[in-house]
Amino acid sequence: MSSAIPTQPTMQLPRGARISVLISVILPPMALITVMWLAWGSGFGVLDLSIFAGMYLICGLGITVGFHRYFTHKSFDCPRWVKYMLGIAGSMACQGDLYWWCAIHRKHHQHSDEDHDPHSPHVGDGGRIKRFIYSHLGWLFRTEQPDQDRYIPDLKSDKDLKIISDLFPFWVLLSLIIPAVLGGVISGTWFGAFTGFLWGGLVRIFFEHHVTWSVNSVCHIWGSQPYESHDHSRNNPIVGVLALGEGWHNNHHAFPTSARHGLAWWQFDSSWIFIKMMSWVGMAKKIKLPTPERIERATAVGKSN
Repeated sequence: MSSAIPTQPTMQLPRGARISVLISVILPPMALITVMWLAWGSGFGVLDLSIFAGMYLICGLGITVGFHRYFTHKSFDCPRWVKYMLGIAGSMACQGDLYWWCAIHRKHHQHSDEDHDPHSPHVGDGGRIKRFIYSHLGWLFRTEQPDQDRYIPDLKSDKDLKIISDLFPFWVLLSLIIPAVLGGVISGTWFGAFTGFLWGGLVRIFFEHHVTWSVNSVCHIWGSQPYESHDHSRNNPIVGVLALGEGWHNNHHAFPTSARHGLAWWQFDSSWIFIKMMSWVGMAKKIKLPTPERIERATAVGKSN
């Protein structure tokens, strides 16, 4: 990527719009923490918190490490059994079947913040707030099916992935059954099964969805842009932590095939830590990272909103 090509100009949002975006990032996790605190001891406890956190990590890493970095961008190689594990874990996040998810994301990269981007807050009709809402979740109700033969021919030729993708409804059901069974078995009560289903299933899906959607919306509006990416992608530290490293979005758009998104030492990237740990036990190999020379060429004047 040559630094001679100009970086996409920064859109400076009004102060009110920037505050609204900031609230949309901070409010959901704060609200969830408040609800957990209020419900502590009466419908929510250590067991429910453990099930919620465990399911969040398993399904979240299935999306970030599996659907995103492995299947969509081919950031590393792995054995066949690990491929199945990542595909199933990502499907259990309930964000769409593997084929659809990867096709949508590749289309996003091809048309990032242009007319054919499935979920950009910078194109379309209406004001900034309307476009933000559309990029966050409105696009899910209006987008057309991406051309899978065009965007994911490599994935469609893999018979293992067809099985995983076709069984998507089963993986969704499994993601709700597992926390209910864990809650019931560990607590020895039907109420424990119900709260496990509630916190490890429904609440986890709701929260994880909004964190993932914030990468599409918030990370194209608010944050820093240290690298040339030819779009409005931003590094957002809050989303970076909550989305298991996906919030270092400008880094990702500048180096799409990199298995590591948090390129600086202080950019916490739990998905990269997991991939690194996988490599130690033979679960990941041929890991792709940008060279120092490529990073230097892509470095632009840092900007923030």
